[in-house]
Amino acid sequence: MTRASLPRNARTVSAIAIAVLAGAGIGVLLVPRAPTPDDRSERPPEVTLLGAALPLDPSAKDRALERVRQFVRAPFTLKLPDQHVKSYPLSQLGAKIDLVRLSGLVRDAQDKTSPLRRVWKASPARGALALPNPVELDADQALFELLKLKDSLDRQPVDARLNLEKRALIPEVVGRKLDVDATFARMQAAVRHGERSAEVVFELKRPRRQAADLRGVTFDKVLGYFETPYSRAENALARTYNLRQAASKLDGYVLMPGEIFDFNEVVGPRDEANGYKVASVIAEGELVDGIGGGTCQISGTLHGAAFFAGLEIVERYPHTRPSSYIKMGLDATVVYPTINFRLKNSYEFPVVLHQTVKNGVVRAEILGPRRSRTVTLIRSIDGVIPYQELERPDKTVPDGMRLLAQRGIPGFKLHRYRIVREGPHAVRERWNDVYPPTAQIVRVGTGAISRADFTGHSVSVPEYVADEVLIVTNAADVAELSERREPGRTGEYGWTEKAGMPTWSE
Repeated sequence: MTRASLPRNARTVSAIAIAVLAGAGIGVLLVPRAPTPDDRSERPPEVTLLGAALPLDPSAKDRALERVRQFVRAPFTLKLPDQHVKSYPLSQLGAKIDLVRLSGLVRDAQDKTSPLRRVWKASPARGALALPNPVELDADQALFELLKLKDSLDRQPVDARLNLEKRALIPEVVGRKLDVDATFARMQAAVRHGERSAEVVFELKRPRRQAADLRGVTFDKVLGYFETPYSRAENALARTYNLRQAASKLDGYVLMPGEIFDFNEVVGPRDEANGYKVASVIAEGELVDGIGGGTCQISGTLHGAAFFAGLEIVERYPHTRPSSYIKMGLDATVVYPTINFRLKNSYEFPVVLHQTVKNGVVRAEILGPRRSRTVTLIRSIDGVIPYQELERPDKTVPDGMRLLAQRGIPGFKLHRYRIVREGPHAVRERWNDVYPPTAQIVRVGTGAISRADFTGHSVSVPEYVADEVLIVTNAADVAELSERREPGRTGEYGWTEKAGMPTWSE
């Protein structure tokens, strides 16, 4: 090989080597080194953007921009559970093209020394050089859309329970919460890779009670029960609907030995999203419309059944006024998520909650394999707190007319005993309850409407009476509750007038 035939870099090295080695009197035969991959062309055979070839000619930047714009104009799809999807225009998710980055990508694809080329060069399989998609989603806009979607996708875990009518197991339902941050990160990654869909991410919450836990549970005996009436009138249909909705959440619920039943956790939020309707609720002693009205009757009736079954009452609060459907001392108010009702299974075997709403009666039962306890309630009224009368001007009522808007109810101070007997053993518990007085409200007309044209009227609510002493027993060997009552000074109609409280007559 002649000197002239060597590559330029080989000729340079040869000249130096000849000069050095010749001076040492050593003869040298020079062989040019084999070319390395670094000596080959580093330009990839093809550059792609969003899966399509991008010739690196003078118009490459404009072509790249048009492809990215086409991507942004196409819809983006979120994959939801049960093969459902939700599509969004990418503009609704705040998608923006990073023009500076796009220009840099095209420039780097043409530059052999760019980091982009070095990444391609380090790849074991040097295929087409794929440019990333220079599109970013706006976090605020995308998260706003995900939060709107969250309410419809989230669901509470539901414990396995028994279908008491069919005597069958109802399997558990795994709860889930949409992870908006992880879902957004997945959407962002999909867009950067030029993908037009992503799957939502959930945080899963398994229920406490699995169907396998309930096999072999027996519930042939009624350990305790309680009943309360409800109105079947046309104007009470929404409340009746709420009663059935809440009762369905706990009917068939199995409570293991030593386990605590949490009403708010099992029944869940009482809102429109969970199927509840607007009905009357008690707020600061007054009846007003509210979502989920009637739920307290379900908790109160269940409290009565648990009370006479001898279960442990862990947490229970009375209403801010006595209720017409249940005796004082047996009610249990609930407000999600702040005011709760909880009870504990103090038996050595599982018990089953059973609650029905039909024929004008709410009935709650505690079921189990055998009945062994006799439970007695002794309730005594210790004091009465008089109510006051409030007059409220009303422009919708003819001038000078007076209408009763709310009947006054005295406040009560009372104590309760529960005596639980099982075999030779007996346990006595005591609680003190206070019910604040409910003001009597009178609408005083100030309007210009004539009395002949006015169709309004006073509410028709009877005076509240309560037995001064009440004794109720659920005997282990008797199917029905037995009652003994002493009306005393608060148990006869006309007692509030005798006590000097405001009365009402048309």
